[in-house]
Amino acid sequence: MENLITFDKVCLTYHTKESETPVLSDICFDVGRGELVGLVGPSGCGKTTILSLVSGIIKPTSGIVLTDGQPPEKCDISGYMLQKDELLPWRTNMGNILLGAEIKKLDRQQIKEKAVRLLEKYDLAGVEKHYPTQLSGGMRQRIALIRTLVLAPQIILLDEPFSALDFQTRLQVVGDVYNMLHEEEMTAVFVTHDINEAISMCDRVAVLSSKPCRIKKMVDISEFNGIPPSERRLKGRFLEIYDEILRTMQSDTE
Repeated sequence: MENLITFDKVCLTYHTKESETPVLSDICFDVGRGELVGLVGPSGCGKTTILSLVSGIIKPTSGIVLTDGQPPEKCDISGYMLQKDELLPWRTNMGNILLGAEIKKLDRQQIKEKAVRLLEKYDLAGVEKHYPTQLSGGMRQRIALIRTLVLAPQIILLDEPFSALDFQTRLQVVGDVYNMLHEEEMTAVFVTHDINEAISMCDRVAVLSSKPCRIKKMVDISEFNGIPPSERRLKGRFLEIYDEILRTMQSDTE
C-alpha cells in the first residue's frame, strides 16, 4: 500500500522566553492511501497537534512529516471536519458548501455541479436552498463533510467531529461518515476520545501517551475492513480490541 502520510521521528517542542514544553516525542507512523487511522489518548496529549502537522499549519521541531511525499506546507491536499460543523447560519446549505471554493477562487459552477451530485448520492437532495438551522445535527455534519469533499482533498482530518451530538444521532452519523469516506476512497486521520468510535471506523488505532506524546501502541483492526460501524459493534472481537486499547491507555509502560 502506498503511504500518503509519513511521520518519521517527529518531535515538537513549544518554546517561550522562560521555558520549553515538549509536546511530541519521536512520533513514527504511516498512513496508507485509502486507510483510516484513529488517534486516542488523554486530553491534551497532542492529538490535534498531529493533525496540525499533517495539514502543514505547524512544522515539527525535528523529524520529517510528509504528505504524498512532500512537506505538507508545499501541497494543499488536506481538509478538516471539526467538532462543530461551523456552517454559517445566514448562508444556504449550498452557499456553505461553496464557501471554500469561493475562498480558493475555484470554478464555482464546476464545484456546484459536484456538490449537487454528492447531495443526491448521500440523501440530501433538496436541502441546498434551505438553511443550516432547518437541518438535524446529523444532516449538518454531512453537509459539512460535503463542503470539504467538493474541494477534492486527498486527506480528511477529523477532529472529534461527533462530540457535540447526542448518543443516538452520533451512532447514525458515525455510520454515515464512515460510508462517505469509504465511498469516496478517502485517506483519513480521526481524533477521538471514544474508543468505541475509533474501533467502529478505523483500520488501525494509535494509542498515545500523555505529554510528551509518543505512540504507546498501534492496534491493527484491519480485520474489520469493509464492515460498517453498526455491524462491527456486534462482533465478539470488538470487545477484545476495546479491552486491548483501554489497557494500553491505562498502562504507564508499553
